[in-house]
Amino acid sequence: MRYENLQNPTAMKKPILIFTVISLIGFGCSEGTQPANQESNTVSQEEQTMGAGQEGVSDEDSAPNILQVALGSADHTTLVAACKAAEQTTALANNGPLTVFAPVNAAFDALPAGTVDDLLKPENKMTLTSIIQFHAAPGTYDVKDLKNGQSLFVASGHNIKVEVNDEGTFVHGAKILGTVQAANGIVHVVDQVLLPPSN
Repeated sequence: MRYENLQNPTAMKKPILIFTVISLIGFGCSEGTQPANQESNTVSQEEQTMGAGQEGVSDEDSAPNILQVALGSADHTTLVAACKAAEQTTALANNGPLTVFAPVNAAFDALPAGTVDDLLKPENKMTLTSIIQFHAAPGTYDVKDLKNGQSLFVASGHNIKVEVNDEGTFVHGAKILGTVQAANGIVHVVDQVLLPPSN
């Protein structure tokens, strides 16, 4: 509506009517969309930390992805910190499928003193990334699919051996303590940190 029309009462009638209708429609639309906008603007602290990528998407109706499984576990805070430092969180949230062998905090605590702190330093990012990738195998491998003597290719480019005996199922010497199904794969909780060959 042009400002000069305000000086002419006759010219104002139609614009005022149109403005009123538009205002009512706009008010109704804003009332209907406000909750959705409020919901979309509500971002958890973890999502802000993860960033705006797929790892930051929260969907309460779907099964959690591998990253969300780790974030929700009090026994895997060190693993999560390592994944963040190595910038591997997106890989754990992507479609997959992926099988991750997730060491518990106690497994990291069992490493020589100072090892974890050194790995988390920016200058050791490449080494840490290789270690994280050594725990991830492309594909989905449930416990029942793991056979004694089997070799699994992992994301670091290495192969790890599976051993099945009376005491349980082991990968690269680490015992599988439990298994969690995720939307994009499987998480096997293990009692040791898997370390790739030095060469």
